[in-house]
Amino acid sequence: MDDYQLLRYSRHILLPQIDVDGQLAILNARVLVIGLGGLGSPVALYLAASGVGNLVLVDDDLVELSNLQRQIAHQTTRCGINKASSAKQSSLALNSHVNIETIERRLDDDAMVAQIKLADVVVDCSDNLVTRLQVNRLCWQAKTPLVSGAAIAFEGQLMVIDARQKDTPCYQCLYDETSDAQLNCAQSGVIAPLVGVIGSLQALESLKIITGLTDVSQLGKLHLYDALSSSWRAFKFPKKTNCPVCGNP
Repeated sequence: MDDYQLLRYSRHILLPQIDVDGQLAILNARVLVIGLGGLGSPVALYLAASGVGNLVLVDDDLVELSNLQRQIAHQTTRCGINKASSAKQSSLALNSHVNIETIERRLDDDAMVAQIKLADVVVDCSDNLVTRLQVNRLCWQAKTPLVSGAAIAFEGQLMVIDARQKDTPCYQCLYDETSDAQLNCAQSGVIAPLVGVIGSLQALESLKIITGLTDVSQLGKLHLYDALSSSWRAFKFPKKTNCPVCGNP
């Protein structure tokens, strides 16, 4: 690292768990972010500020006025433009030394898996079950760590899935195509800072994976946040032997 980087990332480098080697890992990392709405906004901004060298932002949606209550990577003047493009502008304004690619379309399996295989971490910030199940399945096949988040009304959830770890369950062990997890913010509403809480934690877990700080005992746990009571609960859920994604053959 040069003097500029040593100063810019000095608060990371001061942490003995990260130090210079950890920041170098961050600078050399590639992170794929799926969805640049309420969750993806803080994820993109914090990863860019942290110095993640390569960000790939994927979203086929356009910025709308109703997004601005919570999607902090966007601005009023950007209504009508693609969310990935808007998030890129905001992220580069924070850190122009980060390389940011945007994909402004919905990815089919072939295109998605090609991106997943290039990534060190995938962060699922999508708002629909179909995409979450797709990303989970393809990350598991590629053995790429996945950080999954969701937020609705006053409730948030966080999960880290890593197929490289033995006996770890996947997202589909908990939810499948018949699950009732189909609600979204447009239908049910969401308190604005909740997506910041969950998205910030997704960024944190991504940095922990990159720097080797992940607590393996927390893999396969569903972390639930109740914003009304300001309380967390964590559930260890089992790996389903008949899971079509990660179950035993």
